[in-house]
Amino acid sequence: MLIDIITLFPEMFGGVFGESIIKRAVEKKILEIRLTQLRDFAFDKHRQVDDSPFGGGSGMVLKPEPMYRAFREVLQSADENFSRRVIITDPSGEVFTQKKAKELAKFDRLIFICGHYEGFDARIYDLADELISIGDYVLTGGELPAMVIVDAVARMLPNVLGSAESAETDSFFNGILSFPQYTRPRDFEGKLVPEILLSGNHAEIKKWREEQALKITKLRRPDLI
Repeated sequence: MLIDIITLFPEMFGGVFGESIIKRAVEKKILEIRLTQLRDFAFDKHRQVDDSPFGGGSGMVLKPEPMYRAFREVLQSADENFSRRVIITDPSGEVFTQKKAKELAKFDRLIFICGHYEGFDARIYDLADELISIGDYVLTGGELPAMVIVDAVARMLPNVLGSAESAETDSFFNGILSFPQYTRPRDFEGKLVPEILLSGNHAEIKKWREEQALKITKLRRPDLI
């Protein structure tokens, strides 16, 4: 999968994408991530990409011209036959879920447009196939939501995780939370590992885990049931 991200702050992504699962996915060439600096597509020597809003008001608004120039160059930089989805991370968008992560993982290419300041000139929204929000709160820019979405989508790609079963046991993969996990020691300060997990009876362990997952979901997230 090819992921393009248009942003004012490409340096923000280095720490997140340069570690752990995302890093390994890039090294395996399962994932390619390209960062495009929006300021490179400004028209003036000051590389200005924002301006004051028509009608007055506080803050600055991202101008359409640099964004369209950046988007058009990004669009031409890969195979036109790739199935693709263009996403603006925006508080007005559909709230991101595991279901959406599975849907996005089916595309060959994702293009993220990250906003900042007081938002976009409204004409920029015409570039997007969809708007996605990661929750009902306000962040400084669209970079953090883009990181979250890329991480969740990457986990759905074949061979990214050590085992396909790892994703299938994640919370939300099948619509409910995950079951509790335990490792050594068997006895930690009097808190014991459930005996069923030590039994070696895989059918009973599977049944117990399903029951526990449902129990935890009912207790902590009854809205999912």
